[in-house]
Amino acid sequence: MLYYRTTLNIFVFGMENEKIRQIFLYKDYFSNFYEKQKQKVKEKILWTFRIIETIQQVPTEYFKYLEGTDGLYEIRVQFGSDIYRIFCFFDEGKLVVLANGFQKKTKKTPKQEIEKALKIKKEYELEITISKNKK
Repeated sequence: MLYYRTTLNIFVFGMENEKIRQIFLYKDYFSNFYEKQKQKVKEKILWTFRIIETIQQVPTEYFKYLEGTDGLYEIRVQFGSDIYRIFCFFDEGKLVVLANGFQKKTKKTPKQEIEKALKIKKEYELEITISKNKK
């Protein structure tokens, strides 16, 4: 059973395009990170989400596949000199499921953050498989 699966209702002025993909939260992994951010950072995160939801080919400046991982992507947010990363993955091609987020303080992405995201992805996939098998 999923803890919760919620869509983000995001509206950014000037970006009213039809959604190409949906962003979903899985449990509270992302929410815990998001709630700790300053309001301006939250706004930039939501703006970036809207780009990912509405643009067919999202620039790698905002959304990038992580080489050497099993389907893991990073949402890239920069606010001033601060850099944030939010890990995510696809489900059924158009669903972006948010995993963990963190503020990047070094040039290289910390290995423990990638491992945490991969663990969340496996947990999600297991729960989806179990819920499909119950039907």
